[in-house]
Amino acid sequence: MSPSRRHQLLAWAVPRLRRSGELESPEVERARLVEAHARAPGGLPTRLVPRFARRFSVVTEVLKGAAGDFSSYVVTPRGTDPQRTVVYLHGGGYVSGIDPFHVRYLARLATALGARIVLPDYPLAPEHTWRDSHDPLVDLVARWTADSGELILAGDSAGGGYALALALALRDRGGPQPARLLLHAPWVDLTTSTPETAAFSAEDPWLFLGKLHAYAAWWAGSPDDLARPEVSPALGDLHGLPAALMFCGTRDTLAPGCRLLDRRAAEAGWDLAYVERPGLIHVYPLLPLIPEARDAWQRTLEFLT
Repeated sequence: MSPSRRHQLLAWAVPRLRRSGELESPEVERARLVEAHARAPGGLPTRLVPRFARRFSVVTEVLKGAAGDFSSYVVTPRGTDPQRTVVYLHGGGYVSGIDPFHVRYLARLATALGARIVLPDYPLAPEHTWRDSHDPLVDLVARWTADSGELILAGDSAGGGYALALALALRDRGGPQPARLLLHAPWVDLTTSTPETAAFSAEDPWLFLGKLHAYAAWWAGSPDDLARPEVSPALGDLHGLPAALMFCGTRDTLAPGCRLLDRRAAEAGWDLAYVERPGLIHVYPLLPLIPEARDAWQRTLEFLT
């Protein structure tokens, strides 16, 4: 099935609106990101959700990280007593914070499932590495899993990889486990070991390989950590994980990593349903007003309910 015209329009527009481009140099990119983080307003960007304050309550929790405190937002539909919780790790290459489209998607998910959303605002690279937030996020998910009934662990892009890394840590720790995993084009192999990655990246209008190499190095903190399951969970032991649903398009630099995860899941006997759509761009289920996203939405609700 060919991509829709609406998808093709967004595939042209989104990278331009996001000012996507290849890495100029690691030094220039690091300085740009540090400046952007210093200017970031913080809090939840809710402007794409009509009447957000009337429809949802927000409680901010403070998590103790290795390099300082950071926030986690608990978003609950007003007038409900949720029996489900979705812990969602946002994407952004580990260098960008929560986006208005994340909040839009999660508001829809909370309403459709009657669920609360837990959205950690974890510290970002290049100032921080995975070590600054991993352990407190494992504790966070474990606490919500034990206290809130059914828990869904989810994420997109870098956040999808982070969600999978947390699921591995929770499995190894023992105790209550998430009921389901939902992964949107997860970044699961920061070593970029799949040889097809460069060819896929050449067709991707949004993600650029030079930037991904830099972001991966900053998030890992050292070359020795790049292949660790906390950083590249597709390379870890995938036995005994909860059932999962994963989406990816083939016009996406991360597609080879998703295929690698799919192959290794089959070898491990992990129940992972992989939906791959030809010609679609990165995190297409989160994009507005395209039929491909509507189809992914229906599959998601069928999987989670």
